[in-house]
Amino acid sequence: MSTESPRTGPTSGGPAPGALLLCRAEPDSVAPAAHLLRRRMLVGPAGEGWSVLVPEGRPWAVGDEPIDRVLTGWATALAVGAPWPVLALWWDEDRAGYTLASGFRRPVGYVWLTNGTPVGEDEAMRTFAARLGLDPVLDMESLERLTQPDSESDARARLRGLLAVLTRAGVSLPGGLTPGDPADRLHETVRAWPDARAVESPGWRQTVRAELETVDVGRLAPWLPWSGTPKARVLAAAQLAVGLPLTAFGLRRRSGGWTVAGALLLAHGALGLAYDVTRPRD
Repeated sequence: MSTESPRTGPTSGGPAPGALLLCRAEPDSVAPAAHLLRRRMLVGPAGEGWSVLVPEGRPWAVGDEPIDRVLTGWATALAVGAPWPVLALWWDEDRAGYTLASGFRRPVGYVWLTNGTPVGEDEAMRTFAARLGLDPVLDMESLERLTQPDSESDARARLRGLLAVLTRAGVSLPGGLTPGDPADRLHETVRAWPDARAVESPGWRQTVRAELETVDVGRLAPWLPWSGTPKARVLAAAQLAVGLPLTAFGLRRRSGGWTVAGALLLAHGALGLAYDVTRPRD
């Protein structure tokens, strides 16, 4: 995948590190899910049906772990616990790119070097468009231009071009929130919004409550822990089966993002099985 492309040396004048997490849900739905990451963040509206999460400080400061790997883990952790996709935009001195996570599907992403040189795979853009339900002709033409060489567009311009396509899907970042800006500046910008709220690291009870509040009841009802259905038990077992090796992988690689994703899956599965064991029987 493109997020595994080799890093180059620091580029003079490249954008300062930063990141944004765009969630296809309202802030009231995103805030409980964001608690599960156990990171200090701000959340606010980002267009019709979209919200933006802005990490406080530097989210990639986990040893020498690259920012794209951290953000991929965070986006995956949010997406497996909610019925809406999560798009992580990130940038540092050397590169910029995105990762789209949706449910249990493999995340898809694309990368540009600081000077705008594309180093991702065209197939990633097509998968990106399909998962977000973008227009396969009009929007895909715009996305394909982002995969072609352009001496006039650096990495920051590529991210703006990506956001321009997403405006047709409802994304609208408020003024002052600009990809390529340093993380501290982004955080201060969002803090000034009247409708922004802080996401604090919760305790265990708040985590479990957030776990329950995140789920969209409707069509997912048969899969919920309290439904007591065979589907709920199968899902809980599958989450444990996937979460255990994913957590081990994250710990082995010292990857905070993947460790969080695995731990969240383990929490989902354990909650489901525990409820099934302890719930009253008819």
